[in-house]
Amino acid sequence: MMKKFIASLSMASLLVLAACGGDDADTDNDTAGDNADAGEQTEGADLSDLFVTVATGGTSGVYYPIGGAISTILESELGIDSSVQATGASVENVNLIDTGRAELAITMADSVLQAYEGSGEFEGKDPIESMAGLAALYPNFVQVVTTEDTGIESVEDLKGKSVGVGAPNSGVELNARMVLEAHGMSYDDINEDYLSYSEAIDQIKNGMIDAAFVTSGVPNATVIDLDTTHNAKIIPIEGEAMEYLEENYPFFSAEAIPAGSYDNEEDIPTAAITNLLIISSEISEDAAYEITKTLFENIDKIQGSHNAAQEITLDTVDVGMPIPFHPGAERYLKEVGAIE
Repeated sequence: MMKKFIASLSMASLLVLAACGGDDADTDNDTAGDNADAGEQTEGADLSDLFVTVATGGTSGVYYPIGGAISTILESELGIDSSVQATGASVENVNLIDTGRAELAITMADSVLQAYEGSGEFEGKDPIESMAGLAALYPNFVQVVTTEDTGIESVEDLKGKSVGVGAPNSGVELNARMVLEAHGMSYDDINEDYLSYSEAIDQIKNGMIDAAFVTSGVPNATVIDLDTTHNAKIIPIEGEAMEYLEENYPFFSAEAIPAGSYDNEEDIPTAAITNLLIISSEISEDAAYEITKTLFENIDKIQGSHNAAQEITLDTVDVGMPIPFHPGAERYLKEVGAIE
């Protein structure tokens, strides 16, 4: 199963190298850092002089605990002052990197590719080249969540329903648009509601909305929470719709949420996309080298931050990476044989 995931995303990566469960939003951009000049200060600077903001997602998502683990490692192992920042996830995180308000960020590959090409959500804007790759992390699964009592059995059944689509311009929201498109639908067919994971699940519990898009690693804590009080159900994405996604958006691959991830007795077919750790290109090569080396030498601490993070390894560090690696990260990854 993972081989198919890896093969598909690797092909997408190869196509663009010659040239984004993210998470929900509990956003406080004003605290993203008084670090606008931090990247400019890194060249030739001692690591102890750095301040690194790690942009993640909402506090109830998967990005946040992983980002917290990364921040802790930087502080404890390298003496770097660091903070973890809750954000609206992928698109916002790319912009935070570009404006110098974050030095590291977790994003989905689709958002990164679109920003790098100036397409999709970044259409009409100059391509963003202020970011570089540090590592591919783990697959995100598109989870269309509802409950047994709604009678929703397919994405087509969302027509006329109230649906949480994630924070505006988040990776989740971009995925929602694409998945609806693959089923011949758009926001014109649903009553979209821009909600974070936790907000969406609360609204489902209260009967205010019927379903929600949750794109994240599995298991997602908010889906588990829903299942404790309601019979949660995840709607499959398969067949012609999945083929459409793979053909038109090659960063997607056909995957399956494993049986037992929640209370599901069988695998649930759905679309998957890789998550990335990106770094500001303003960070010096030596600093990026030390950061990359230290994170992978302490990978067990990152893997222990969330079940989804257990899939972060050097073996898949380039899978689905649609932009060039930072020279410092590339130097370390070549040293250990992770990339050629």
